[in-house]
Amino acid sequence: MKISLYRTNDAVHFEGVSSSTTAKIHIDGSPDIGGEGLGARPMELVLMALGSCSALDLVSILKKQRQQIDDVNIDVEGQRREETPHIFTTIHITFYLKGNIDKAKAEKAAELAVKKYCSVHDMLAAGGVDITYDIQID
Repeated sequence: MKISLYRTNDAVHFEGVSSSTTAKIHIDGSPDIGGEGLGARPMELVLMALGSCSALDLVSILKKQRQQIDDVNIDVEGQRREETPHIFTTIHITFYLKGNIDKAKAEKAAELAVKKYCSVHDMLAAGGVDITYDIQID
């Protein structure tokens, strides 16, 4: 696995490209270091990685359970410590599911997706981050 970052301006805006795709991710720093709001901040990308890693597995598991998924949205909120480095101490994931989905199956699928199959979860949890989640079905 390899990614490349390319600086796009005289400040701290980068484009990230993965070796597995041509899609580009825009990354920018906070305004206090010259960021201009042109991309996600690195720690936001960590939350996105956790949410998407969990979501991909959740959808896959629910499909295998023959659940009707009409829509999936995810919110991921992290709290960081005050001292440097400002690492995450707690993260909470909320899965919003729409469709004809059995609640018990969704809860089991979320547990597997987050705690068993998501590599991002395991890396963060190994570093002491307390990760919780909940599911809301509409």
